Amino acid sequence: MSGNASGFSSHVLLDAVDVSKSVQGPEGRLDILSGVSLQVREGESFAIVGASGSGKTTLLGLLAGLDTPTSGHIALDGHALEQLDEEARADLRRRLVGFVFQSFHLLPALTAEENVMLPLELEGRDDARARAREALEAVGLTARRRHYPAQLSGGEQQRVAIARAFVHSPRLLFADEPTGNLDQRTGHHISDLMFALNHDHRTTLVLVTHDAKLAARCNRQVELENGRVVTPSRTSAAVAP
Repeated sequence: MSGNASGFSSHVLLDAVDVSKSVQGPEGRLDILSGVSLQVREGESFAIVGASGSGKTTLLGLLAGLDTPTSGHIALDGHALEQLDEEARADLRRRLVGFVFQSFHLLPALTAEENVMLPLELEGRDDARARAREALEAVGLTARRRHYPAQLSGGEQQRVAIARAFVHSPRLLFADEPTGNLDQRTGHHISDLMFALNHDHRTTLVLVTHDAKLAARCNRQVELENGRVVTPSRTSAAVAP
C-alpha cells in the first residue's frame, strides 16, 4: 500500500458521499445532516469539529455503521455500509473498529482488566488476559488493573477505555469528545496518549470535538454547522505526534 509525503497511506479507509440524515419529529421532518462528503485515508488523524448540535456525533455514528443515513453512500474499507444488514455491519466493526466515548462506557461490575478483556473474550480469544495486561501497561495502568471503575479517577477510566479500544489492534479508532469530561491536565494527557497510539500503531483516528486545539493536532479537519460542511476538509497548520 503506497504512502505519501504526510506519512499516511493513500488508501481511502473511510469514504462518505453526499450523506444526509433526517428524522420525523412532532413538527415534521428534521434534517440533522445534509449532503456531507469526506474521505479519510488509512493512518491519518481526522477531526470533525463544530458547535453542539451541529451533527458531529450523528455523523460519527453513521460513519461507524451504528446508524444508517437517509440518503448517500458510506464505504468502510471498501464495504458499502448501506448494503449490509445490522449483523454484517456489527461484524465489520468488530474486525476493523475501536471506540472511545466521552462517557467511557465501562461495565461497573468488571475490573479494569476485565473491561479491557471483554471484546477479546467475545471473539473467543485465548490470549485475552495477556493482551489486556499489555494494553493496560501501554496506558500506564498496570498497578490499577484489579480496580473497578468506581475506584478510578475520570482520567484513569478514560485510559481504560482507550486500552479497551486498542486491545484488538483496530485499523480505525472513532473518538467522540474523548476529553470532554476531563480536567485540562488530564485531557491533555489523554490527547497525547491517543496521538501517540495513532502514530506508533498507524491506527486511523477519526475524532469528534469542539476543542479547536485538539482538532489542530489532527492531520486534517472538517467543520460542520447545522448539519452541513461549512469548512471543507483542510490540513491543520501544525500536527503533533
